[in-house]
Amino acid sequence: MGLSKLLPTLHEKEDLRFNMRYMKRTDNRTPSEFAEKVVQVNRVSKKTKGGNKIGFSVLVVVGDKKGRVGVGLGQAPDVSSAVRKAVSYAKKHQIIVAMRGRTIVHQVYVKRGAAKVLLKPAPPGTGVIAGGSVRAVVEAAGIRDISSKILGSKNQASNVYATMEALKQLKVKSV
Repeated sequence: MGLSKLLPTLHEKEDLRFNMRYMKRTDNRTPSEFAEKVVQVNRVSKKTKGGNKIGFSVLVVVGDKKGRVGVGLGQAPDVSSAVRKAVSYAKKHQIIVAMRGRTIVHQVYVKRGAAKVLLKPAPPGTGVIAGGSVRAVVEAAGIRDISSKILGSKNQASNVYATMEALKQLKVKSV
C-alpha cells in the first residue's frame, strides 16, 4: 500500500478545514437553573517556610430569580476552583425570600457587624434601587422593585451577609 493513499489530497484538506471552521462547537456544560454572580475576589497569601503561599477567596451570590438565594465563600489556590467551591456552598445554603408580587412584603432594617442595611418595598415599575452588593443579592432572588440603603460599612462581604440576614427576617402576615 502506497504512502500517497494514506495522505489526504489537497481538496480533502480544504473540505476538512471548511467543516472544522463551521462545525458547531459542543459545550459540555448543562445550563444551570441558577444565576451566579461573583461579588468579590480577594488575593490572599500566607507566609510559609518555603515562601509565600498565594490563594484566592471568592464571594458568590447564587439565585433562581424566583425567590431563592444563597451566598457562598470559596477559597482555593486558583480563582476557578474558588468560584466552584463558593457556588457549591451557596446552592446548599439557600433561603426562600417572602415576596409580594415583584417586591418584598415589608420594610426591614438589619445591623450585622458594622454593616447596616435598609430594604424597603417599592411600587411596580420602580426597579432595583440598590448598591452593588445589595443589588447582586436582590437580583439573584428575583426581586424587581425595591429601594435600599447601605449604611455603616463599605465592606462588600459584610453588606452581602447583612442583606441575606434582612431577607431572612421578612415574614408574610398570616390572615
